[in-house]
Amino acid sequence: MEAILVDCVQKSLRHFMHSNAIFISQRLCAQFPSETNLQLLAGCYLQSNQAYCAYHILKGAQTAQSRYLFALSCFHMDLLSEAEDALCHADEPGAEVPNGATGHYLLGLIYRCTDRRKNAIQHFKQALSMDPLMWAAYEELCILGAAEEATVVFGEAAAFCIQKQYLNCSTSPNSHMSSEHTNEVAARPCMSEEASPRQLKQMQGLKDTAVYHHGASILGGAAGQPINSGSSNMSFYNTPSPMVAQLSSVAPPPLCRNVLPNDQNLTTLGADSSPKSTVNSPIQAPRRKFVGEGKLRKISGRLFSDSGPRRTSRLSSDSSVNTNANSTVVSGNGTNNSYKGGSKLNHMAFRTMAIRKGQSWANENIDEGIRNDVPDDSSLNSTSINSCSSPVIEAKSYEQEAATFQIGGQVTSGFKVITGASEILTLLRVLGEGYRLSCLYRCQDALDTYLKLPQKHYNTGWVLSQVGKAYFELVDYLEADRAFSHARQITPYSLEGMDIHSTVLYHLKEDMKLSYLAQELISTDRLAPQSWCAMGNCYSLQKDHETALKNFQRAVQLNPRFAYAHTLCGHEYVALEDFENGIKCYHSALRVDSRHYNAWYGLGMLYLRQEKYEFSEHHFHMAYQINPRSSVILSYLGTALHALKDSEIMLL
Repeated sequence: MEAILVDCVQKSLRHFMHSNAIFISQRLCAQFPSETNLQLLAGCYLQSNQAYCAYHILKGAQTAQSRYLFALSCFHMDLLSEAEDALCHADEPGAEVPNGATGHYLLGLIYRCTDRRKNAIQHFKQALSMDPLMWAAYEELCILGAAEEATVVFGEAAAFCIQKQYLNCSTSPNSHMSSEHTNEVAARPCMSEEASPRQLKQMQGLKDTAVYHHGASILGGAAGQPINSGSSNMSFYNTPSPMVAQLSSVAPPPLCRNVLPNDQNLTTLGADSSPKSTVNSPIQAPRRKFVGEGKLRKISGRLFSDSGPRRTSRLSSDSSVNTNANSTVVSGNGTNNSYKGGSKLNHMAFRTMAIRKGQSWANENIDEGIRNDVPDDSSLNSTSINSCSSPVIEAKSYEQEAATFQIGGQVTSGFKVITGASEILTLLRVLGEGYRLSCLYRCQDALDTYLKLPQKHYNTGWVLSQVGKAYFELVDYLEADRAFSHARQITPYSLEGMDIHSTVLYHLKEDMKLSYLAQELISTDRLAPQSWCAMGNCYSLQKDHETALKNFQRAVQLNPRFAYAHTLCGHEYVALEDFENGIKCYHSALRVDSRHYNAWYGLGMLYLRQEKYEFSEHHFHMAYQINPRSSVILSYLGTALHALKDSEIMLL
């Protein structure tokens, strides 16, 4: 009965039937009152945006997963001190943070909200070291101005971490691992350098029986999750952190790699298996071979490096030059939405020139998106001959690449796992570096970096919004409007960057377009702060500052941690000559984000109007330190220095 109820709850959550999941979970907890089932009920409440229910259910729980869910509910209720206490026990200062990478990320958010920047940076970096694909942690580091270059964060070490995560822990018959042990293992950093080579060899040899059990995702979940597992009850919030295989004195039985599920034959694998696999008999079990850490790095490094493209990549890249001139992106309404970039220079022509001859983009044609995951026989053989110094290493390398793994319900080969990790990290390196440069207000460098993206990724709402923000910071409002408008065409449901778009239209005095945008955003989501910021800008353009202020205050009410809404409130108070409340709003914005240079600039302008030139110079200087490439800030800083008769500093 318990297993059936658990499976019913998980199925309801997968289909977003939250009310049904809550009801069945309540029956489950009444019949089988255990902390694991209470975690499942709390997870249902969290997914239905009822954090207060999860808070009361899990208060006082001591297991790692319960503490994480309790901290998450506290964070949603803005009870930051309780959330911190749940993740970091005062009695155990050296205890591991529950739930691995996600736990460190949540703790980093708590520290950032409580203005403890160093601690926040430490935990965001720890989350990235455990899970290199946790983009949200890198995004937070960029916002804090503490992110390393994306080429370092998403480099070869990250690829090796992902490979160990999936190649060692993908499939296993032993899926009955307890939730506590799962969290304990998941909390260990994947890139640990303290493990001995012997341990690494043992872990590599046990990859066939290692456990990769992080369960369903927060919103969906795995369809094939076992219903008799006690740990599966609260697997929705388990982070896909790297897991280290359990070392056992009993050697696992050899697996017959050539026997395929569902009565498939060898020909159904197609590109997943090379011709060498057809030589072995399906009855014959292959010998187990171990690959040490150093040799695995050589194997992965050979596949991860961009030293030279495969023959198929060169052929496709040569043919893509002619075909990419006509490649476009079509949105859901069937319109042509290919964004060519600035009117001064055709972006696609620039992108074509920027690609060096012979450079492959992680086995993917840059503009056409043609995947070349599987090389032909000659290229695979030549690669093995050139890279392996002995037949033994070549056999180990081949076994690593030819083994099949189940990831996300799909069976894939080890070779595709390695090349897939390379492709993902190559994409994240470009996106991450562009976002990092944008947060440092090196906007032209960010635009040049985004141009390196494949067209199918460049013409997406998020990237085009970042491009629009970069043009906005460069005071190129026409190009910013074009980028934002194209992002709106591609993803009309997204509100990413629409607050900045409304400010762009405000500066362009486009009252009709601004009014239309504000009405569209309000009809899309009335509970989004971006919608009310656009509405406030619309009224501000009409010189109706009191109504504009009410709209900006509504945005602050919806999201008190939306720094730009606080700043816009300050601007309206200054326009109404209510300087005291304007100062309060600017300070509120800086409490949310100390690197929000617009608030420093607003304070400088306020003190400049009051002829308090020393205060004005200080705040303009703070804004200039954050955004040293802003001509507007530099101009007003010079004005304040001139008023102070400090011509020497002004010349410097």
